Amino acid sequence: MRPPWALAEGEFIDRCTRCNDCISACPTHILLAGDGGYPTIDFRAGECTFCGDCVTACQPKALLRIADQPAWSCKAVIGEDCLPRQGVECRVCGDFCDARAIRFPLRQGGCALPEIDHEACTGCGACIAPCPTLAVTIKQPSGG
Repeated sequence: MRPPWALAEGEFIDRCTRCNDCISACPTHILLAGDGGYPTIDFRAGECTFCGDCVTACQPKALLRIADQPAWSCKAVIGEDCLPRQGVECRVCGDFCDARAIRFPLRQGGCALPEIDHEACTGCGACIAPCPTLAVTIKQPSGG
């Protein structure tokens, strides 16, 4: 996954010089050099605050913030390793979701299961690192 406001993959690869300025600028230290030295995100290190420091640091303009355009369309996805899906009470991902996009509606006969409001989810990744089973990922929506 590329940093927020990255151009489409082909154009991003063409423009990115792999200077690591975006990586150095990231205050939450979630950007790192990935395959080929291109910046990627590791949400195990924290969350994206969408501060835009990476965009400001990007001189070749491989990251380009456009007014009223979201950072990306990626959203949280909760996999089958989720503890409540195994019958174990856990709500950690919801506790770390500032957007309150992860909710746990009560259900009869078992643990409340997490549901993601994809309209509210920013894809910030705050829910990933605290998950004890690493069941949460950030992905492009289907068809996107």
